[in-house]
Amino acid sequence: MRVLLVEDEPEMAAALAAALKGHDMVVDRVATIGMAEEALLTNGYGAILLDRQLPDGDGLSLIPRLRARGVQAPVIVLTAQGDLADRVAGLDTGADDYLAKPFAIEELLARLRAVLRRPSDMPTEILQLGQLTYSAEHRQASVAGVVMTLPRRELLVLETLLRRSGRTVARSALEEAVYGFDDEIQSNALDTHVSRLRRRLADADAGVEIHAIRGIGYLIRRAS
Repeated sequence: MRVLLVEDEPEMAAALAAALKGHDMVVDRVATIGMAEEALLTNGYGAILLDRQLPDGDGLSLIPRLRARGVQAPVIVLTAQGDLADRVAGLDTGADDYLAKPFAIEELLARLRAVLRRPSDMPTEILQLGQLTYSAEHRQASVAGVVMTLPRRELLVLETLLRRSGRTVARSALEEAVYGFDDEIQSNALDTHVSRLRRRLADADAGVEIHAIRGIGYLIRRAS
């Protein structure tokens, strides 16, 4: 899942990004409302973590604008303004949750899981191909009922390919799903992830194949 983190305090942003990445999420960090709006124009997000006191204004002002554009990703407001009136203002503006600083990372993760469980948010479909089953809700792959232990980026590659099973997924789309703004992408990094994932699927007798489409990207399909 891709998360947009709107936080201008570098140490806080780095700590939050590290925690989220440790839970299989891709994180795009931006420091202003303007940068957040640009990110929302080019990327889809499963959730938005939004600070209020930003260099170019109150983060709450972003919420009505993104809702007007049809962006339905849940928003959790993170702020030092934790008085009752501030919390009410945030929720009335359209935030899905409101968390006052300082807070424990564990609480943020729990609140994030809670908003993603709501019916209109995180997709809960089961993707199946061959002997492979992938739960979008739990971000878990299994073969014939046996759970596979996959590194975060290989899991993200797998989900992206499965969502377009039988169709070619462009390299750019895969890189967007796997890497955040701050991640350094080596020239052959994506190919390495795909190669390792392909080997793990073969070793598990998943009954699927990942094919490279020269000059375009990759596709996954049932093994012949």
